[in-house]
Amino acid sequence: MGTIVSFHAHPDDESIGTAGTLARAAAAGHRVVLVFATRGELGEPVPGVLEPGEQLAVRRSAECYASAAAIGAKRVEFLGYTDSGMMGDPTNEAPYCFWQANVEHAARRLAVILDEEEPDVLTVYDDNGGYGHPDHIQVHRVGMRAAELSAVPVVAQQTINRDWMVRGMRGLADSGELPEGWRPPSFDEPSFGKPESEITHRVDAIDFIEQKRASMRAHASQMAPDHFLLAMPEPVFALGMGTEFFIIDPVPSPAAAPELFDELFTPLR
Repeated sequence: MGTIVSFHAHPDDESIGTAGTLARAAAAGHRVVLVFATRGELGEPVPGVLEPGEQLAVRRSAECYASAAAIGAKRVEFLGYTDSGMMGDPTNEAPYCFWQANVEHAARRLAVILDEEEPDVLTVYDDNGGYGHPDHIQVHRVGMRAAELSAVPVVAQQTINRDWMVRGMRGLADSGELPEGWRPPSFDEPSFGKPESEITHRVDAIDFIEQKRASMRAHASQMAPDHFLLAMPEPVFALGMGTEFFIIDPVPSPAAAPELFDELFTPLR
């Protein structure tokens, strides 16, 4: 049995980017651990979802455990920082937010968990955090440093394959398979994801689509049933969400690669 620790900025990030990978690992008997930098205090709750007086951070924390159960994760931890908000917001300047955290100090907090778990793989985000969110960028910086401190064998930077996503959505649109009235979001922004030429590995998670949907639904304060991801028709959801992409650099040598790594990650080229 191996161990994979998945480090995220906010509750629900694990659902969108890595839930398929984590569910596949758990189903194979590996240990899955979720770590969140913040409790997502600045998220926008679905109207009417919170009880009177209920704090969003409390609800989102509970949703992490429901998501973990859907994925098969065995441990959930929070590093204790607060949500920084979107890039450029005044909340980026709060001294206690994750964006303002000292990278070395935050990495040592994460390293305590890594030292306890001794993971074969740590997942973080790419250097732009997928789409430029300050907390996501900080996950990359903190996670990469923590992996050094704890000598984690493999660091997998989760990212979005921009070229693959654009090809798939355009192909569906051209074939007429998209339901009338459903329009995919634009993936043409250069800050969104990475070009395929920079991506090294993929994880085939199509057999774990239902676990991924269940993980998303667990975050009901952020994802209403009509959220564009949950509203995707099943074939579109399988296409768009059934494969997860990663940048792994350096790639471990065959002799040094953990079994979990070989089971999950397929080279893109």
